[in-house]
Amino acid sequence: MSGTAHMEAAPSVDGQAAQPIDGLGQPARQRAMLVIILGIMVAVLDGTIVNLALPGIARELQASPSHAIWVVNAYQIATLVMLLPLASLGDLVGYRRVYLVGMAVFTVSSIGATFADSLATLIAARTFQGLGAAGIMSVNAALVRLTFPSALLGRGMAINSMVVATSSVAGPSVAAAILSVASWPWLFAINVPLGAITLALGLRALPFNRVAPAAGLRFSPIDVALNVLMFSLVFLGVDRLGVREGGGGSQQSAWAILLAGVAVGFVYLRRQRTLAVPLFPIDLLRIPVFALSMGTSVAAFCAQMLAYIALPFLLLEVYGRSHIEAGLLITAWPLAIVAMAPIAGRLIGRYPDGLLGGIGLGLLATGLALLAALPAHPGNADIAWRMALCGLGFGLFQSPNNHTIVTSPPAHRSGAASGMLGTARLTGQTLGAVVLAGVFSVWSPHGGHGPVVALVLAACCAGLAAVFSSLRLKTTGQGG
Repeated sequence: MSGTAHMEAAPSVDGQAAQPIDGLGQPARQRAMLVIILGIMVAVLDGTIVNLALPGIARELQASPSHAIWVVNAYQIATLVMLLPLASLGDLVGYRRVYLVGMAVFTVSSIGATFADSLATLIAARTFQGLGAAGIMSVNAALVRLTFPSALLGRGMAINSMVVATSSVAGPSVAAAILSVASWPWLFAINVPLGAITLALGLRALPFNRVAPAAGLRFSPIDVALNVLMFSLVFLGVDRLGVREGGGGSQQSAWAILLAGVAVGFVYLRRQRTLAVPLFPIDLLRIPVFALSMGTSVAAFCAQMLAYIALPFLLLEVYGRSHIEAGLLITAWPLAIVAMAPIAGRLIGRYPDGLLGGIGLGLLATGLALLAALPAHPGNADIAWRMALCGLGFGLFQSPNNHTIVTSPPAHRSGAASGMLGTARLTGQTLGAVVLAGVFSVWSPHGGHGPVVALVLAACCAGLAAVFSSLRLKTTGQGG
């Protein structure tokens, strides 16, 4: 037997032929990564692509800004509540199966969003889009780990992180290009051909699971229901408290919903502690560097979402920029991420992840504070360099933080780590959208006060994330 054919093989849980455990060879690796990139790109992009169109959607569908934000919230929450259950299902039936079904649901629901003629219909379609996106996101990092050999996994995670980070902030730029020539339903229509192409490629290119599920792993409908109820009730309660509509009765019902979510969470997490392989991976949260990395991610993505819903209102309503001008200005953020990502990838392993993340998040907080302090009549250059500073900071934080989340747990819990990576991102983004609903209910998004308050809060969240990241330097000798 030749030296190059000496890799261990293991049976596949998908019932397919076994493949080498340590990643795919070329060109199979490139084909699989193309599918992974396309899927995560459209799933993450759709979390923010409607932000620039929210003022127009609110006017056309005769909705208030605080209600229109639920076009974003519905997608984020639906994705969030199913990330961990679908990650667990991927461990059992295969990551590619979960991914492909998720992509199919995402594509079909995009057709529904395209033809929505009311806010309720649009929110319903966005909910199903979020469920499809959960299938894609929940197994994203696990598929990357199957695709790349261990020696190249850092490079694969850097590529994946760059796509996620860029897609997270590229929504307004893509939306600007579409809205300059078409109406808002086309923001969803573009998903249909992209989803069909990704499905066709994925059926041929995605790798199969190569090892049996962890002993004791099971898919429990009770645990899934508790997971959905916990996340949904907590965020619905927080949102109703923030919106403050309907007087005292609304406040009382909001507190009741929030407390119900806390109670469900108490029961759910106590139940998880008795399981050998919990659906909500509290075993991983006992690892200090993992827990701090999760806190870093939640706070950072909360800052990002606050900024990226507020900025279109600031640029369009306050500074009078056109859709195309606003989109181009915001593009400085993702362009800076792309510029920083390969640098951050090379720094991983040479410097502690906690240090890199702390520096990057400090830059992000500074950029957000400077955006909040823009003069009354800023020039385009004044806005663009502040956007670029935010992007450089975010790009320096993202790859090292994801590297820690994926590699700090034991190997047999890589699926749970993949689900938690997406959960941290979506928790932060959902929190940002919910907090902004409260901000806009108190300060108008049209007069400038609401967006500025949101940017100040975003800078505070980024500063908190920097603290979490820096604390990792004390948890181990490596800083994550």
